[in-house]
Amino acid sequence: MKKTALFALAALAPLTLAATASTAAWAAEADAPIATAAETPATASELVVQAQIAFRNRTDQAAPVLNYDLDYFQRFEPLTAGDALKRVPSVAFLSDVLESDGVRLRGLDPAYTQILINGEKVPGAGSGSGAFGSGADSAFFVDRIPAELIERIEIVRSASANRSGDAVAGAINIVLRDAYALDGGFVRAGALMFDDKRIRETVGGVWGGQVGPGRLLVGANLQGRRNPKNKLSLRYGEPGAPIDNSELQTDVRNGTDYSFNTSYQTPLAGGDLDLSGFYVHTDRYQNEDSIEYNNDIRDNAHLSTLNDNDVDIEQDSYSVNGKYGHDMFGGQTSVKLGYASFKDKETEFEDETEYLRDAAPYPDGDRITRDKSRTELEDTEFSAKLEHKRDLTDGVQLQFGLQYEKKQRDLLVTEVPRNRYSLPSANPPAFKPYAVVDGGDASFEQTRLDPYVMLDGKSGALKWEAGLRYETTDVTLRDRTVPSTTDTDYNVLLPSASLRYNLTTEDQVYVSGARTIRRPSFDYLSPALLTAELGDNDFIGNPRLKPETAWGLDAGYERRMGKQGVAGVNVFYRKVKDLIELTNTGDEGDEGPGTFVYSARNTGDGKVWGIEFDLSTPLTVIGLENTGVFLNYSWLDSDVNDEFGSRKFNSQSDYVLNVGFIQDLPTWGASFGATYRKQGEAYSRVVGEEVTTTYGGDLEIFLEKRIGKDLTIRLTGSNLLDANKKESFNKFTTIEDQNDRNFDEYELERENAGPVFQLIARLAF
Repeated sequence: MKKTALFALAALAPLTLAATASTAAWAAEADAPIATAAETPATASELVVQAQIAFRNRTDQAAPVLNYDLDYFQRFEPLTAGDALKRVPSVAFLSDVLESDGVRLRGLDPAYTQILINGEKVPGAGSGSGAFGSGADSAFFVDRIPAELIERIEIVRSASANRSGDAVAGAINIVLRDAYALDGGFVRAGALMFDDKRIRETVGGVWGGQVGPGRLLVGANLQGRRNPKNKLSLRYGEPGAPIDNSELQTDVRNGTDYSFNTSYQTPLAGGDLDLSGFYVHTDRYQNEDSIEYNNDIRDNAHLSTLNDNDVDIEQDSYSVNGKYGHDMFGGQTSVKLGYASFKDKETEFEDETEYLRDAAPYPDGDRITRDKSRTELEDTEFSAKLEHKRDLTDGVQLQFGLQYEKKQRDLLVTEVPRNRYSLPSANPPAFKPYAVVDGGDASFEQTRLDPYVMLDGKSGALKWEAGLRYETTDVTLRDRTVPSTTDTDYNVLLPSASLRYNLTTEDQVYVSGARTIRRPSFDYLSPALLTAELGDNDFIGNPRLKPETAWGLDAGYERRMGKQGVAGVNVFYRKVKDLIELTNTGDEGDEGPGTFVYSARNTGDGKVWGIEFDLSTPLTVIGLENTGVFLNYSWLDSDVNDEFGSRKFNSQSDYVLNVGFIQDLPTWGASFGATYRKQGEAYSRVVGEEVTTTYGGDLEIFLEKRIGKDLTIRLTGSNLLDANKKESFNKFTTIEDQNDRNFDEYELERENAGPVFQLIARLAF
């Protein structure tokens, strides 16, 4: 920590000298009040009863940013921020049907995308987001944020010096409603009906108004969640071979989300104080039941296994933040403090009965295997930011600051030794106590101290910004199962620059370049030996991994279409250095000859590129001012070399398409609309397994009736095409087998779910 602190102070030294030289000028202006950025709050009836179609906002800042107010998504009644993000350019998901959790901006792994809430980083430890599904990666799952909390969503395509640089693919800023967002209140109530005819409730409310010298906003929401799915797996020895077995599975995920948010903003001692916080609690139960048949002959004579796999999940996310700004030193100085926490407790039980183990009929000789495990994860972050902005000349502003972040992650994974017995035993053995698995009792501590400086300005039709950010990182990794402690640190300089030029009042072009970073995941850093983690091969982490860095370029053109419409095209390129890939250590694996111990190392470079088009406009030009159309299409590609040759970045979709319309009927106080979404094929290759994933199209519609000035009733239908997810798995035992295409197993899996209908009413007061 001392080393990185010295680097940070050295980087800030020129700024400190400049500040000292200007003390006299600052003192003369110290009493000027800070100009408030708050707009006049919208009335509750304006938010509840939408008289106009909402379109994508056009931003004028130098960096390329797409801005979408909640009104853009609201009529299709998204449940979560993830549901809303399905409609914006270049956002893909590799989730189950009806779920939107880990954002794959530009098709890249979620850890390449920076998720911000109100412009600040949040803890990320989404279940299943790690390299091997352990939930220890740094990705944040956006399905934890209820859509009712959102004011707007910003897609930040290129980095700036005043934000954290871990945004290789870009950043998504989820801005929650603040105290200046609403005057009055509204309540929301409704129900959701799923394909299995089950009904879940939804109810909530928001209020905003003057309290004391400032403004207060409070909101609460209860959301019933359910996702009933069916899966079919067909397994073969290799492609084209006769079928070995089939598995029929039902997967029902049922839960409830409880959320609360608040914001208070007030003048204080000549400055402005902003306090905010949110809390989300999730109870979720996943019940998977499957039946396996030999040769896909589905009768009792060919019944192979019965499996019951249940997971009980309890999660808590919360964040509290404070900001105080005051005019001083010739400009505006602000201090931000924040604390965020994510806790995840999961208990899993798997009960499998094996039939056909011998010639004896049921139940003689049949075997039952029972497994139990528990995972407890706690991720906390404390952050602080000191920032100063001041005008240097007319049209040129200097901004500099220092950001501090302390991240702590504790992981405890325990399991009960496998309980196995044969029928017809009437007295199965009792479960033994839980015991910690290898690498399952560990902690990860990361400390960052990041100074930055940035200049931005405007001259006629040109807006620009340029800055430097110096990120310092100290990492301490403790594995209490070995035990061992590993310390490492690294420092990265991240330049960035953007400019935007108005060709006409309707047309503008922009270009932006930045260097960004992706830090190694916890999975790849942990030095614990995980047996049979990659097929029959073992895996051991590498605590000495360096981060990946990338140079990126975005360039585009936007055109304003009338008063509300906008169309844009953007091209992007990323050159990624020090890619983290799997490597064979050459050591023999736990399964014996022919298997190996794999690890992770920095090796080679990768490239990512694509073209993104978006259109959001009313059809006023052809006399249909009450018709709004929406279209975005992103073509995505990449190249990286692994031990088997060239491929795309793992699981990057070929394309993402969204198209839709909204028709307003002012005379009837009604509206209707539809949207269609489709993302392209995605391919992934690691040692021991290759996966190709495709998704069917997703069609959603809504019907809306506005009653008076205060009531809206909306019916929505989603997944109306019974979208499915198809995966093909090529499985191998060793790297030699994978090169020679000697299959251990070839599997085809199809998952599908039915439509979901919502009936929602909002009443303003």
